[in-house]
Amino acid sequence: MNAASPLTLPRTMIYVGLAAPGPAEALRPMQGPVPEFRDHEVLIRVQAAGVNRPDVMQRLGKYPPPPDASPILGLEVAGEVVAAGAEVTTFTTGDRVCALANGGGYAEYCAVPATQCLPWPAGYDAVRAAAIPETYFTVWANLFQHGRLARGETVLVHGGTSGIGTTAIQLAREFGARAYATAGTPEKCEACVKLGAEAAIDYRREDFAARIAELTGGAGVNVVLDIVGAPYFERNLQCLAMDGRLVQVATMLGTKVERFDLVQVMRKRLVITGSTMRPRTTAEKGTIASALKEQVWPVLAANRAGPVIHATFPLAQAAEAHRLMESSAHVGKIVLTL
Repeated sequence: MNAASPLTLPRTMIYVGLAAPGPAEALRPMQGPVPEFRDHEVLIRVQAAGVNRPDVMQRLGKYPPPPDASPILGLEVAGEVVAAGAEVTTFTTGDRVCALANGGGYAEYCAVPATQCLPWPAGYDAVRAAAIPETYFTVWANLFQHGRLARGETVLVHGGTSGIGTTAIQLAREFGARAYATAGTPEKCEACVKLGAEAAIDYRREDFAARIAELTGGAGVNVVLDIVGAPYFERNLQCLAMDGRLVQVATMLGTKVERFDLVQVMRKRLVITGSTMRPRTTAEKGTIASALKEQVWPVLAANRAGPVIHATFPLAQAAEAHRLMESSAHVGKIVLTL
């Protein structure tokens, strides 16, 4: 440990605990030990923590943490480095960082591999910084690396007002692609357009596949970024152009597709891919962090894109934050403050 002795740190902290999987009311403030940190990790005094769909799934018992991760919920934080392991050379005490955590974010202190940390973008406060990592890591890895979205191409973003959606629309626009989006109300569709989508489709009122055909003159889009899952699968394939790529990043409404026509995949030379972020190795996440710092951080610092903050809640009100997340009434990110 090269930045601060553990003797200078408190021994206990407040965190949001979960005695057993259950509804939002199962989340309760608790007291426990400050986490130990390993040689390649930093210990962050958390000032804000993002709330994400995977947190809800973990609370319900459907997304268990990896064996070596903290059982405490929370996958993204922002705060101040208060200690660092012996192998850490990139950050030191007092540095303000945001981080993609492997768990443990709903707490006063969180230990995170240093390679998964990034400095706050210029001009950002803790709330905005905490709203970056989970969605920006996910969108960059899936839309631009796996999905290979390129300048001049088109993308259909499902859940356009989610954290993933608002991020994907902005980054697609910023890097020279044209985005279409789906959302569940006229107001949410309007929000998508304000963020840079060329058009937004109210999926409750329109068949998005038919509308995409109209918007693209029958050509389809190059990439579909989907968070819905099985019910959208066949129509997603219909939306894709020749050599199109379907990128699956969540399956909110189902994981199993009963059947689909493989001829469509062969005829249009389609690629079906996707990933989750949490099981990736520290090295893999570090590679994504490096790419974000080089290519996206200047965009954030210039205020050409950034997280959309819908609401903040004190840490003790994590249950209320989860209820809002589950209602899908939000546009953008929900953040806990400490």
